[in-house]
Amino acid sequence: MMPSTSTLIAGEDSVVPPLASVSGESSLSDMTQTVHFSSGNPRIGETRGVMHLFPDDAVSPSSSSSSSSSILPIGRNPLVCVLGVPNHMTYADFCQFCGSFIQHILEMRTVRNDGIENRYNILIRFDSQESADTYYQHFRGKRFNSLEEEVCRLLFTLDVHFTGYSGSIDHTQPSSAGPVEQPTCPVCLERLDQDTGGILTTMCNHSFHCSCISNWPDSSCPVCRYCQQQPENSVCCVCQTTENLWMCVICGVVGCGRYKGAHARTHWEETDHCYSLELETQRVWDYAGDNYVHRLIQSKTDGKLVELNSHGSLSKDGCGSCEYSDSGMTDALLNSKVDMIISEYNELLQAQLENQKQYFEKLLQNVKEETEQKVSEAANKAISQRLQKLQARRDRCFKEKQFLEDLNENLMKNKDVWSTKITEMEEREKKAVQVKDEKIERLEEQLGKLMAQMDGGESEGSELKEEVKDGTVLPISADSTTTSCGSEKVKNASKNKSNRRKG
Repeated sequence: MMPSTSTLIAGEDSVVPPLASVSGESSLSDMTQTVHFSSGNPRIGETRGVMHLFPDDAVSPSSSSSSSSSILPIGRNPLVCVLGVPNHMTYADFCQFCGSFIQHILEMRTVRNDGIENRYNILIRFDSQESADTYYQHFRGKRFNSLEEEVCRLLFTLDVHFTGYSGSIDHTQPSSAGPVEQPTCPVCLERLDQDTGGILTTMCNHSFHCSCISNWPDSSCPVCRYCQQQPENSVCCVCQTTENLWMCVICGVVGCGRYKGAHARTHWEETDHCYSLELETQRVWDYAGDNYVHRLIQSKTDGKLVELNSHGSLSKDGCGSCEYSDSGMTDALLNSKVDMIISEYNELLQAQLENQKQYFEKLLQNVKEETEQKVSEAANKAISQRLQKLQARRDRCFKEKQFLEDLNENLMKNKDVWSTKITEMEEREKKAVQVKDEKIERLEEQLGKLMAQMDGGESEGSELKEEVKDGTVLPISADSTTTSCGSEKVKNASKNKSNRRKG
């Protein structure tokens, strides 16, 4: 932990500068809410503390009649806490979220709430109260990004105190009698001076310039690789236990260690995947060589990577306890074994690669055979379906052909019948026309005779008129009426014939 953060998080014996009069301190304490927090890598050392936050309803009485944007708590500091930041939001993402306010930020510190997972808090100290108020009004209730529903929840912080520390590092405060060297940024190696730029302290208590950490792509620490976004709890794929878990680095299968159900070792015996990663310590074990494969391990003392020498032993708590003989003899032995170790390592690596090559070639061959079998089955199925469709189409065409042949045969029979009928009708029509012509000729002859008779009867009619003048009317017999009617019909027929000829 850097000394420059003492202004942000005070120690147990430090005193926070008075924010109001002495009579008002008790009232401010009553208005705040207490939140317990922790920071640091739990496997190395963890710092615990408590911060007093102003609640949302701590409103200044003078601002009750003003606009909602000016509602701010009384007795506030230029210290703001951002609550409930999602774990997937990296340090660079949060610096980008702050935007132009980053130049007014003196210090930021990432902490976690006790009992809350997948969230972390960020304490921010500004260069002035005006900057803190503007930041509070601008980002309060604002979404972290347009794709999520989480909003930025801001609360002013009264003070922050340490409550304890647990870990393997000696965490005593340095003496203030002598000068204290200012730490440097691990990225740019420049002094961590608040006047030159803001300082961000990660979850594992390592400090960087905000401009340097903004270029870090993921949520891990550039120094110790501690990730604030912890993975989900893994379980053994066989017995579902959550203790002493090992993960195969080849296929990712998770199994328990030899002190549980030894399912990770069983996986090695079945698949020849000899490298397994211990999830708790992130160390890789070689089942074939029955030892750890790497020489660099993470020390539980300070979290740094240290060399695990062949002449040293690793204790249970992660601290190396080495027993040295004569230094010259040790150097000679080490130098003489370097080539042998490198050769052995290369041979081991080559053998493992060859085994993995054979294993994966076998898998590829099996996949190829299965694929060819599936393709063959699919082709045969498609051919059989196509053949069935063609057979059905052939049967349908054959039925249509048979139907058309029967229809053609029936039509040919009907043609002969209708041809005979047409011939008979034509003969009957000819005979009817011939009979009609003969009848017309006879009628014409009769008409000629009647016309001649009528010419002869006109002279006789005049004589009868003279005789009738002095005579009496006698009844006409039926024969005479018939004769007169016949004569009138003959006259009409002759007129119609003459009209037809004129037409």
